Amino acid sequence: MNQHLATVNTLAITPDNQTLISGSSDNKIKLWKLQTGELRHTLKGHSTAISAIAIHPDGKIIASSSQDGIINLWNIETGELLETLSGFSPLAFSADGKMLISGGKGGTIKIWRQVQSSDNLSLTGEWWEILGVEPKTHPQDVKLAYLRLARLYHPDINSSVSAKTAMQAINEAYQKFQQQLKTHN
Repeated sequence: MNQHLATVNTLAITPDNQTLISGSSDNKIKLWKLQTGELRHTLKGHSTAISAIAIHPDGKIIASSSQDGIINLWNIETGELLETLSGFSPLAFSADGKMLISGGKGGTIKIWRQVQSSDNLSLTGEWWEILGVEPKTHPQDVKLAYLRLARLYHPDINSSVSAKTAMQAINEAYQKFQQQLKTHN
């Protein structure tokens, strides 16, 4: 199993013990048949090193995060990219599969919730959790975090339903930040 071109940073095994998943500094994720070592899929979609992988409890979805703050959700059978979110490692799915938790910048944690299994993930939490900053972050840095997220979820770049929902949550979070700024000044 030496198909990666750089350091392997993270590993995971599907709940059925059939597939080993490896994420590497070569920006690729590889899916292997665990028993034989045969390469099943190579997932390409990250532009920087893979830092974490989590597998949904149903074994059908992989979440991967890269060092540039992008989380991708993949269909494990087809290798199709399902959704793109914003966040860092570590990554974990809740036992019931309804939440994906990710690291954020500056010591924050992001919680993505699925209302029902057919729904896409939506971002919930306080404004600073949604924007991935600390509550006391300098306003200019909050604005930069907002702009980075806005680029990721802009309808011209990301046309998924979850991107539209995320953009709404991000806009609301930034508005709450601006309101708080006015009341404290």
